[in-house]
Amino acid sequence: MRVKNSNFVDYVKIFCRSGRGGAGSSHFLRDKTTAKGGPDGGDGGHGGSIIIRGNKQMWTLLHLRYKKHIFGEHGGIGTGNHSFGKDGKSSYIDVPLGTIGKDAETGEVLFEITEEGEEHIIVKGGMGGRGNSHFKSPTNQSPRYAQPGGDVVEGWFVLELKVLADIGLVGFPNAGKSTLLSVVSAAKPKIANYPFTTLVPNLGIVSYRGDKSFIMADIPGIIEGASEGKGLGLRFLRHIERNSALLFMVPADSDDIAKEYEILLGELQKYNPELLDKDRILAISKSDMLDEELIAEIKEELPTDLPSLFISSVAQQGITELKDLIWKKLNE
Repeated sequence: MRVKNSNFVDYVKIFCRSGRGGAGSSHFLRDKTTAKGGPDGGDGGHGGSIIIRGNKQMWTLLHLRYKKHIFGEHGGIGTGNHSFGKDGKSSYIDVPLGTIGKDAETGEVLFEITEEGEEHIIVKGGMGGRGNSHFKSPTNQSPRYAQPGGDVVEGWFVLELKVLADIGLVGFPNAGKSTLLSVVSAAKPKIANYPFTTLVPNLGIVSYRGDKSFIMADIPGIIEGASEGKGLGLRFLRHIERNSALLFMVPADSDDIAKEYEILLGELQKYNPELLDKDRILAISKSDMLDEELIAEIKEELPTDLPSLFISSVAQQGITELKDLIWKKLNE
């Protein structure tokens, strides 16, 4: 399923071609005083490469949606008097942190960008050819040949973005994830009382006790069968892979809170079993509708292998305790 008219683009396929190396020169010195000088052919310039570069100011691959072909500049040819050809200009592609590069044909992962300014050459420019002056020897004083420049390298590549965040929100649609993010951070995700309000991941920086902070990602709601591609499916499950810890959210009015948690867990396991190695927290959202007696009953049925707490984003209940628990998990 593709999200139309969205400024959040997390998958692009691009064609990259490096520049050709310039040919070396097979020139011989000739001037007023020298009728038959030695070889003085200069080297050709190197072709430009295509370089992927991390940029922490970017959050999407939108800028590449309509720029599918990227080319490096060809190197200049060498000339006489040992003059080198000009190097071709490389093309830089800035991408958000969390971007993975793959070979489009084989699916092989070539690199991942996780730091500001980190660079990876996706196709290398052709080497400049060496001029004939390099080939002079005692047995060949007048070499009449020079190297051609290295050829272009080209291919189709896939860039995928996996959102980088400390804690990822996992839950069925309408579990209150966007509301929580809007309460604990300055993020303003679209919120309404129907499924799939969140169509793209939203990031929020959560302030914690003074000058500390962590990043929370509101991932679009999972539905049963998401690991097989139902609903928004696999498109968004990959964003969860990059989160340090996972906050499972199940609303208090769910028919069976424990069962809903197990279904969510099952979808993650089917998609990538390694996700189950991440720290987990269970939050029962919309808990302002519960009285103490109901809370006590629900507690008896909750899974015992992870910490759980009752919260209400609207009523601001349990939010401070939740932030304390998240901070503890992130810093254990």
